[in-house]
Amino acid sequence: MSISAADVKKLRDMTGAGMMDAKKALSETDGDFDSAVKYLREKGLADSKKRADKEANQGTIGEYIHFQQDRAVAGVLVELACETDFVAKNEEYIQLAQSLASHALNYSDKDSFLNSEFEGMKVSDKLLEQTGVIGEKIEIGSFEYLESEFVGSYVHAGSKIASIVGLSEKFDNADEVSKDISMQVAAMNPVALDENSVSQEIIEKEIEIAKDQLRQEGKPEEMLDNIAKGKLKKFFKENTLVNQQFIKDNKQSISDYLKSKSENASVTGFARIGLV
Repeated sequence: MSISAADVKKLRDMTGAGMMDAKKALSETDGDFDSAVKYLREKGLADSKKRADKEANQGTIGEYIHFQQDRAVAGVLVELACETDFVAKNEEYIQLAQSLASHALNYSDKDSFLNSEFEGMKVSDKLLEQTGVIGEKIEIGSFEYLESEFVGSYVHAGSKIASIVGLSEKFDNADEVSKDISMQVAAMNPVALDENSVSQEIIEKEIEIAKDQLRQEGKPEEMLDNIAKGKLKKFFKENTLVNQQFIKDNKQSISDYLKSKSENASVTGFARIGLV
């Protein structure tokens, strides 16, 4: 049957498929749109099985901040992974990541997000459909969700690194401050919020690393515990967010910077996704 340009455009708008893929799908299904969408999804499933052993180690990060009146109260970061940087930089692919992030606001964990309805199908099915459309393995990598009294974010140029930060209250310039602290998270990649938030596993690992270094320096065994504790304090200062030196002013810590803007505010949490 003859497939009109208008029908091809309609299917492309529905699925993001390329012109030739959309035209072929309509031809194979006698112009039935529901069947054409299913055809593209099945093609994606077949392509996904073929590409199961491929590495989806490129991608882009979608970011969405939700406002209630004048207050940003929740943030989502979604990694949309693919095989090549060429696809990751495609404007339609970037827009898909943004749309998925906006949709993800209603789901605080990755599994419920993947099983949710998005554009008439499950998110997981949408990814299969796009695998068929794009011809690369497409999947959701990292997924981060954060709620707080005020939430800010930072997305580095190229959307390869993104972060979100929660503050305990909204105050004058909270948007600027939360962005600054999010930038700190993106740049310095802290392991935890403060020393009390560092996992015991990391603490034990750092103590062992310090002791091994001290042994190589010839320090007596009986001195190792005390010296290692000193090195651990330095680790906390350099690797926990509120104790790190502020990248915009290394004369103050993040805690000092926040206190200079609001006496009572604190950082309640943060999340970061980095693809580089």
